[in-house]
Amino acid sequence: MDKMPRWADVFLIPLISLLLAAGLSALVILAIGENPWAAVKMMVSGALGSTYGWGYTLYYTTNFIFTGLAVAVAYHARLFNIGGEGQAMLGGLGVALACLYLPLPHWLLALPVAAIGAALFGAAWALIPAYLQAKRGSHIVITTIMFNFIAAGLLNYLLVNLLRPVGSMDPATDKFLEGTHLPTLHDLLAPIGIEFSKAAPANVTFVVALLACLAVWLLLWRTRLGYEIRAFGHSEPAAVYAGINPVKITMIAMLISGGLAGLMAVNNVMGEAERLVLNAVEGAGFIGIAVALMGRNHPFGVLIAALLFGFLYQGGAELALWTSIPRELIVVIQALVILFTGALDHMVRMPLERIFLSLRKGA
Repeated sequence: MDKMPRWADVFLIPLISLLLAAGLSALVILAIGENPWAAVKMMVSGALGSTYGWGYTLYYTTNFIFTGLAVAVAYHARLFNIGGEGQAMLGGLGVALACLYLPLPHWLLALPVAAIGAALFGAAWALIPAYLQAKRGSHIVITTIMFNFIAAGLLNYLLVNLLRPVGSMDPATDKFLEGTHLPTLHDLLAPIGIEFSKAAPANVTFVVALLACLAVWLLLWRTRLGYEIRAFGHSEPAAVYAGINPVKITMIAMLISGGLAGLMAVNNVMGEAERLVLNAVEGAGFIGIAVALMGRNHPFGVLIAALLFGFLYQGGAELALWTSIPRELIVVIQALVILFTGALDHMVRMPLERIFLSLRKGA
């Protein structure tokens, strides 16, 4: 028998963790001489008070959905993939090669081609760590960390020495071809009479991210492969006894995870910058770890958690722009959210379990 209801594990524990993080963040803001309530109002208005703010919030949310799903899929196979940063970098390379060198006359053709390129390059970057884990016993955490740094170095070399246009000093590719331009939410919503900011970077990739959530849910809970991944994650000896090949599941789960992380590049490389630049991922691969943990590794939970972190990113940028609160404090707030929803999960869970157990005994 579970120690607490499922709804308490999914909703109540994250909610209490968020409230604790918010309370501690308010104390930090007070300590630097600012008004916490005014800071909250500024963040809400900056992230959700206009279609411009919503556009940036949904743009960041899209990035975090992909990296959160990547971590979640691997986690179900008892694999802690923290290489989403590097896999998203290489996904950007796949997008750039497709958009620069393939004749793609319209975004309806360019989007699936670039998505395939991003997923293939992201999966390829997860392939070696997956093989080392499955066949050599090398820990996936160590290898994926190393591959993040290798990806950064490789991309730096390619942009500076091979992909940089002649005469340009900027370590970035040339602008993508005109036909690869993705429609923004303004372009998508204007025909049905909904006004949305033209300046916001949110684009059709947000719809792709929502479809990815649905696809991952169907994969994990409605397919035989998903059952094998979850069974392997719950108990490797039991899975082996049932005829599940651990090498196969490890490889497949990591390839899917890497492909999902690579897909993030469609949003930031193709949808926003429209060229490949250094540091395009901007830490979204690591934020995906917190998103997956907070979302309990469920696609719907990942969507909600990604929206929260998108709000924190955009609201924090507005806060740093219009107040004297430094941008670094927003990183502190994000760290507190990660701390309470991840590392200190049991601090909230254990008292709640005792409460629910006592309620059952008294019933």
